[in-house]
Amino acid sequence: MKNYRSMLAACLGLVLCAAAAAQPTRWVASWGAAQQVPEPRNELAAQYWLDATLRQIVHTSLGGTRLRVRISNAFGPEPLVLDGAGIARARVPGDPSIDAVSARALTFDGRAAVTIPAGAEYYSDAVALAHPPGADLAISLYFKAPPARQTGHPGSRATSFVGSGNRVGQATWDDAVKVEHWYALADVEVEAPPGTRAVVAVGDSITDGNGATTDANNRWPDLLAQRLRANGRPLGVVNAGIGGGRMLRDGLGPNLVSRFERDVLGRAGVSHAIVMIGVNDLGNLHRNVSDEPALRARLLEDLRLAYRQLVERAHDRGVCVLGGTITPYGASDYYKPGPVNEADRRLLNDWIRTSAIFDGVADFDAALRDPAAPHLLRKEFDKGDGLHPSGAGMRALAEAVPLEALRGCRYAPQGRQ
Repeated sequence: MKNYRSMLAACLGLVLCAAAAAQPTRWVASWGAAQQVPEPRNELAAQYWLDATLRQIVHTSLGGTRLRVRISNAFGPEPLVLDGAGIARARVPGDPSIDAVSARALTFDGRAAVTIPAGAEYYSDAVALAHPPGADLAISLYFKAPPARQTGHPGSRATSFVGSGNRVGQATWDDAVKVEHWYALADVEVEAPPGTRAVVAVGDSITDGNGATTDANNRWPDLLAQRLRANGRPLGVVNAGIGGGRMLRDGLGPNLVSRFERDVLGRAGVSHAIVMIGVNDLGNLHRNVSDEPALRARLLEDLRLAYRQLVERAHDRGVCVLGGTITPYGASDYYKPGPVNEADRRLLNDWIRTSAIFDGVADFDAALRDPAAPHLLRKEFDKGDGLHPSGAGMRALAEAVPLEALRGCRYAPQGRQ
């Protein structure tokens, strides 16, 4: 009987192990950036695309053993030719050196080179590369010729490196040229267990990281990812902010309504979005148009409608949306908002808090405002321009996100059970 029980236990163990091994995995976004056409001062000079390698450092939110990279030609009017690519663990922030043992070639259907059609994005083949959560990965892209039009993300707050020739697998670069932008990189996805999800933070320069320290990964979405890990709730966190971004009109990048599908709903494993946007919509009306009551009222109506549209589209895809209130900018020397502009900000914030269209509220306004002067940022949370948060302000924003609201989403994607 004893032997029988031992055999039964062993068989049961094998069955359970086999069942666990058979559990399906899924791709989940671990890092990402919103794409745009870099303005002329943020373009990569043509000489740095000619027979050159671009090594870019990204900071992941999830760990894993297998990953893939998405390369973007979203704004290219002609095909983008990528002549080689690789990935490895980065060694030191702000340095192009990589851990040579971890270096892996990135291929596309087994080929080193790939041609990405105009307006398209391609995934690399999956590659085995063990890395912990919060790892810095170096992605190297080799080009023989520049693109017809560049696709990228200027506000990287991370140093990238350019070297002549094909240096995809080279461990150290002694003569690298430094640029503080990302180009042609959409996201990094990890193969994760069932149930692993991602949250996308989308907005303007405050989300993008204006006020964060270069190569320190202390934008508020980075700090949110740290907070989630510390609370035992690892989620992929993707930063889809764009500096100067607006909800309704194009700025330095495309308006949020037009890019919501690609930058938010198109992320692998996304279950939640945190939307904080509107300061540039409000500020630009005051700065460049007029404070006429009819125009102000119309702008608020249009913003509310846009929010409703985003939420409805997200719910149709099974994604919950947290509304982020707009932080104070009364001391902004760029916008110089007056009392009516501040009144509109408060009206919009009150609507975000009370409209009940959102699945949760991140009250960023309450987190950063000066209690004695609510139209201003608290001094310790102000980068110094009256608009963007300091490092301490970034941490306060991350702390303002209600973690319970990220636990699950009650909406099922259309067409699925």
